[in-house]
Amino acid sequence: MYNNNSNTEGERRPRPRFHREGEPISVRPRFSRDGEYKQKPYGERSANGERPQRNLNGEHPQRSFNGERPNRPFSGRPKRNEGLYSPRKQQTYREQHEDPTKPVRLNKYLANAGICSRREADDFIQAGVITVNGVTVDSLGAKVLPTDDVRFHDQPVRRERKVYILLNKPKNTVTTTDDPQERHTVIDIVRSACPERIYPVGRLDRNTTGVLLLTNDGDLAAKLTHPKFQKKKIYAVTLDRELDEVDEAIIRAGVTLDDERIIPDALEFPKADRKHIGLEIHSGQNRVVRRIFEKVGYKVVNLDRVSFAGLTKKNVGRGKYRFLTPKEVAFLQMGQF
Repeated sequence: MYNNNSNTEGERRPRPRFHREGEPISVRPRFSRDGEYKQKPYGERSANGERPQRNLNGEHPQRSFNGERPNRPFSGRPKRNEGLYSPRKQQTYREQHEDPTKPVRLNKYLANAGICSRREADDFIQAGVITVNGVTVDSLGAKVLPTDDVRFHDQPVRRERKVYILLNKPKNTVTTTDDPQERHTVIDIVRSACPERIYPVGRLDRNTTGVLLLTNDGDLAAKLTHPKFQKKKIYAVTLDRELDEVDEAIIRAGVTLDDERIIPDALEFPKADRKHIGLEIHSGQNRVVRRIFEKVGYKVVNLDRVSFAGLTKKNVGRGKYRFLTPKEVAFLQMGQF
């Protein structure tokens, strides 16, 4: 073993370090050149080997444990989840390739630019306030190229960047962009999220909570609201009383609403009682979940949408929102919901 004692000449023996065979052994001195031990800045140890309670200046030394470190400005790295995704990064997504020679409908062009919805664009077109390359267009079926000069009230129309926001909708909130009764809307919650004009995809009742997507991507919104794409939605339902087994069988077999037979994709009881129900459905009818249970004589007390097109409200508090990740946007655009 290595002997830490000094040799007969009063010099310290070299301490072996990592080396190769035949090479000189490097030395790491543990003592100063005059042979004295290097003292700590807070003073010498006592006779029993304990450190003093005060340093050489008579002040208490800085302690590193037990939460007694003195307050001082933090100069290290930020916390793990702090500042990882700035708002600019969250709102930036990879644009899909657009063929400059492929014409698009004028109302769709205006909607994608964030001017208005497609239905409102038709009204503006008929009013004669839209010009294309200096010519007023009043035909609803008019098409334009991405390279055309489109103007709205003599102001150039520029394409907005796409924004996708997932909101955990609270109660007493209306799913609309503008409410004549001046009630609290979902747009009021996300108004400061981005400068772009976004709108909700689909609707939730005023007292229905849960996942709601807001975007200015008209193509994706049309895909998510069209029945043929069979997007699935999962709801957590609370009834006024326990669901009878006979009524459960009726719901599983299908309930007819507006001449359409609605058959749930799944119906489960996540809790011990039968008042709390998990319902998976893909129908896009208005108030479809409440009407299903009203059809068999039950009243829905609480209704929460926990999943929409594969998106969940995990880690998003009630009344809070987050931006979708580029991966989530890609899955929605590919129809993998």
